[in-house]
Amino acid sequence: MAGREERWAIIDESEFTLTVINPWQFEIGQCCVITRRHVATLLDLSAQECATVLSAAQRVAEALVATYQPLGILTFQNNGVYSGQETPHFHFHVVPRQKGSDWGIGPPQLATFDGVGRQRGTPHDPGGDARRRERVRVSARQLAETAERIRSNLPK
Repeated sequence: MAGREERWAIIDESEFTLTVINPWQFEIGQCCVITRRHVATLLDLSAQECATVLSAAQRVAEALVATYQPLGILTFQNNGVYSGQETPHFHFHVVPRQKGSDWGIGPPQLATFDGVGRQRGTPHDPGGDARRRERVRVSARQLAETAERIRSNLPK
């Protein structure tokens, strides 16, 4: 969808990857590094694709730090439905974390960390997911502006 649908604004690209703004901004500036070749999981990547994904993630993380001065950068990738993967195409999340996040230490369905986010042992209730997705959906114009702001801070 990247490059074909306005909401998936491209921030950076290489021979093997595209770095895009995530249309669901659970955290302002949330990005994904995706492979150009259609593969489902980490286990399907070539060694070159693996290296390029991590390099692209590092580039966009540096840009996110310069753009937002986050408290931290969360990176994650799900492999298979039972890990929480919703889209059957490899993508690696790079997320700037700010105070007040409702993610805890990871995505809402996985977040458990003492004193941050959900309490340990609390099951994920998907009942609030639709409301959360609606809350974090922003306009294509806002996504393009966010992508441009991050792009302007990519390392040279």
